[in-house]
Amino acid sequence: MLSEGTPHAAAAAAFRCRRFTLPLGGPALVVGVVNVTPDSFSDGGRSLDPGAACERAHAMAAEGAALVEVGGESSRPGARPVPADEESRRILPVVRRLVRELHIPVGVDTWKAPVAEAILDEGADLLNDITALAHGPALAVAAGRAGAGLVLMHMQGTPGTMQRAPTYGDVVVEVRGALGTAAARAEAAGVAPESIAVDPGLGFGKTARHNLELLRRLEEVCALGRPVMVGASRKAFLGAVLEAPVEDRLEGTLAAGAAAILKGASLVRVHDVRPMVRVARVLAAIARGAP
Repeated sequence: MLSEGTPHAAAAAAFRCRRFTLPLGGPALVVGVVNVTPDSFSDGGRSLDPGAACERAHAMAAEGAALVEVGGESSRPGARPVPADEESRRILPVVRRLVRELHIPVGVDTWKAPVAEAILDEGADLLNDITALAHGPALAVAAGRAGAGLVLMHMQGTPGTMQRAPTYGDVVVEVRGALGTAAARAEAAGVAPESIAVDPGLGFGKTARHNLELLRRLEEVCALGRPVMVGASRKAFLGAVLEAPVEDRLEGTLAAGAAAILKGASLVRVHDVRPMVRVARVLAAIARGAP
């Protein structure tokens, strides 16, 4: 039986994503989200045109993003899957151009192996699988063959069902165990250990209390020894805390990102890059005691 194991208990020094090796241990790395979708919960439709999506990615890089991630399928609560050919149609023109134009890694948010293979053929550097290989090892095999980075995210259920009364005994213990097992499966499929990161999946089959508990005890997930990515940007649990609509959750996003960094997160995935980069830099300066 695969388990989380112990070989990677030490904190990772770097995260390898195909053409790039991202050093860890300095300011947390900020990942900019570019949704090429009509229906994402926060910014659906704003970057649906490939030109607009590329322009947004360039702006994020200029604001300090260490990586940009393109998504062609909404994973908001209640969302239905998009056929692989439609997802590819949305994202391939964007990835094709960004790989040539940007000097930072270009990632894609997908759980479908055919989409992953197509975008890797175009030179993408990283895959983010919100199902943590629940659909089998093919996506990890493709990532390993290309030398791409792979982020494995925890989700209870599917986007269509995940917010229907999610239940855990101990959410942190269960999420940590599932991510450890998924990372072991990725290694078994050929992904290099230094190319695997994990994400506790805030908002993906979790109540507001579950999300807050994961942030409060995130060091337990970081104890896996893998780079940890956290994506709290504009999510509903922040709205519950702040009693604020999606467009008015920036301060909550920054607070959650800061909390994640202080607990050991290496990557923070956001829609608003510049303010999160500034928060990460100040936290790093405080930690080293120097500007």
